[in-house]
Amino acid sequence: MRQEKPEGQLRRGWTTGACATAAVKAAFAALRTGNFPDPVTITLPKGETPSFPLALEGLGEGWARAGIVKDAGDDPDVTHGCLVMATVRRVGSGVTFKAGEGVGTVTRAGLPVAVGEPAINPSPRAMMRQAIAEQGGGDVEIEISIPGGEELAKRTWNPRLGILGGLSILGTTGIVHPFSCSAWIASIQRGVDVARAMGLSHVAGCTGSTSEDAVRAHYGLPLEAMLDMGDFAGGLLKYLRDHPVARVTIGGGFGKIVKLGQGALDLHSGRSQVDMEWLAGLVPELPRDAVRAANTAQQVLEMAAAAPLASRVATAAVAQVRQVLRGSLIAADVMIVTRDGRIVGHAG
Repeated sequence: MRQEKPEGQLRRGWTTGACATAAVKAAFAALRTGNFPDPVTITLPKGETPSFPLALEGLGEGWARAGIVKDAGDDPDVTHGCLVMATVRRVGSGVTFKAGEGVGTVTRAGLPVAVGEPAINPSPRAMMRQAIAEQGGGDVEIEISIPGGEELAKRTWNPRLGILGGLSILGTTGIVHPFSCSAWIASIQRGVDVARAMGLSHVAGCTGSTSEDAVRAHYGLPLEAMLDMGDFAGGLLKYLRDHPVARVTIGGGFGKIVKLGQGALDLHSGRSQVDMEWLAGLVPELPRDAVRAANTAQQVLEMAAAAPLASRVATAAVAQVRQVLRGSLIAADVMIVTRDGRIVGHAG
């Protein structure tokens, strides 16, 4: 089902969990009656009832298969356009789940699904069970597949989280909101959960791959300790405050860490800006008017080559980190990394 959008607004889409549920409902209907509902309508957790056209149908002795092409709307989702397939078989007892082609298997503790289980999250599982129950129930095995999913999963957090062999079937509401912060923050939280379950005492949240590589090399941290924080410093720190580890390092480029030092917890350029007046206060070696007139924080850093500006910014950022972590016993430090991977500021 393609969502239309009002002029000027971003179009929302559907999660892999919603698409898999629709495919399960259509396949189970065909298993019972011999006919596929097309389009197939499902009920999402908040009561919405979207309909999905079928892209694939298959029926055999004791099994049925249906496929839905995922539409993620205007969200830059790695699974947009993927074929999400469900094969339902009359085997086993109750409703069980199996990872088919392109769907991962959980190999590490700390995730909402047990080790050894297919990477189908609890909410999509509940939706699929409900789709079966609505049609009278039955003892069935549900196999979810996403052709090409193993390759696509390399562009996600799954390998780092110990989800091997493919993608995860995700979504709590069934709806993808374009450029949603919530999905990224949820991934950060799962990364913390996995690190804690592995007994790691030191984790690092970085704004990008260059700072991540520099921090990881500096401390010799395992890949599982590296949290793809992006712009969501607040999302990471607030979760760590309630789910602590012994130590956290925040790493990023100069401009991002300037904003953190100012007190911004969302470092995205559209949601926080560098305050040149604040920055001027940290570099009295330079004329204040020159700093105010600078185009970027990076330009100020270059102007202040003879002054330890990066370290001063890192010190201010550490103070903000500790403020967010207040009440916890987490040690914290901040690193500023240049575009070519050099650490130019470090505090804490």
